Amino acid sequence: MKLIFAIVSNDDANRVQSALTKARFQVTRLATTGGFLLAGNTTFLCGTDDEKVDEAIEIVGKHSKKRTQLVPSSASYGVGMYSAFPVEVQVGGATIFVTNVERFEKL
Repeated sequence: MKLIFAIVSNDDANRVQSALTKARFQVTRLATTGGFLLAGNTTFLCGTDDEKVDEAIEIVGKHSKKRTQLVPSSASYGVGMYSAFPVEVQVGGATIFVTNVERFEKL
């Protein structure tokens, strides 16, 4: 048995959850915050059999898209002089971790 941690953008979370549930995966949804942009995201926890891991990852990948976003940035132009200008960064997609489960009980 495996435990999948799938971290996706809040923009994609509903689509990912619906697709996983439709494929009969049981998921737990957690509201989390990312470190790079301090933006909200969603982490899904999904326990599944070893042979179904690739299917779950495929579903998450299909429903979590990468996109670009403009974010403010600061650049220094000398002593004490700063100018803010937007920088385009890539956001979205998914970060997925798969771990072994030593013991599972549903009470």
